[in-house]
Amino acid sequence: MGLFYVIYLDFMRQINIPDWLIIILWHIINFCFAAVLLIFIVLFLVLFERKYLAFFTRRKGPNRVGLNGCLQTAADGLKILFKENILPSGADKFLYFCAPLLVFSPIMAVYCLIPFAEDLTAYNSCCGVLLFMAILSLPPLGVLFAGYSSGNKYSLIGGIRSCVQSISSEIPVFIVLAGIVLLTGSMNLNEITKAQSGIFLNWNIFPSILGFIIFLICSLIIMNRIPFDFPEAESELTAGYNSEYSGMKFAMFFLGEYALTFIFSAFIAVLFLGGYNPPFGVYAADLLNLPLISGAIVKNIEQFFWLMIKTYILILIIMWFRAAYPRLRQSDAIEFCWYILIPLSVFNLFILCIIQFIRGCL
Repeated sequence: MGLFYVIYLDFMRQINIPDWLIIILWHIINFCFAAVLLIFIVLFLVLFERKYLAFFTRRKGPNRVGLNGCLQTAADGLKILFKENILPSGADKFLYFCAPLLVFSPIMAVYCLIPFAEDLTAYNSCCGVLLFMAILSLPPLGVLFAGYSSGNKYSLIGGIRSCVQSISSEIPVFIVLAGIVLLTGSMNLNEITKAQSGIFLNWNIFPSILGFIIFLICSLIIMNRIPFDFPEAESELTAGYNSEYSGMKFAMFFLGEYALTFIFSAFIAVLFLGGYNPPFGVYAADLLNLPLISGAIVKNIEQFFWLMIKTYILILIIMWFRAAYPRLRQSDAIEFCWYILIPLSVFNLFILCIIQFIRGCL
């Protein structure tokens, strides 16, 4: 049990709350905290990307609402909430309304699997890696349903594109993940992080630098980020699968895209960059010799800080791709996955097998 759960359990028992209600309330509190935090993260990411891209193109970016435009994203979000919800005349109503939920709900679920610190994991699964990728195989189906149910040919093409590129990119992703599981001996994300403890030379990126590059490229494809944003290519499909959506339903697609960017960046940081481990293997909380509880709290805050630093470095790289590269042809991207990334991922797995065999012999 984590430190925060022990403190929560002790407090609830002091005020005579039944054990069954304590467990239910704990999960409700976890979900509400994760949901609110994710919304604030998405609002910040949208504003940050607009400012970041403005810097690359020598513009000012948002600078009207709030101090230096800091409330622009919140204002845009409120505007979207008050937009009229339009239902196309030829739409399949059930799938049309279910598609945004099928895209956004799995992203919220995998968010709870990320270990932000030793005691800051909403759901610590023994097969977290497999569960993470299995749940994230659902949003492309939501995109396909959105394209099909809209009754718009451009939306349908966008939905089909999403499924095609998802299938193509997930194969090298799973092969790379097999190499990570081989290195660490576990599919638990907390255990993978602990296996990389110590100095930064213990991080998985060093024996698996090729796997890191493959995984980063495939994550761009899964997230529909430039240069692989084929399902919503504005110059070809007007807006792709979400052309016929407005109001809150459109906002759910938009929130899902940016939430997935954050979650995938955190997932890559956990797999390859030591997760919440500091780069030099020393915590400030240990050096200060704090009491047990306060020292553990400070350590968890420090671990959260290190994971956020690594996550946002990866987000900067992902946003830099958008600023620097044009959109590819989808056929070229699919061929790149099948003819280059899959053989390279198999080669990476072979190298990691050799490395692990040598480690076992030493």
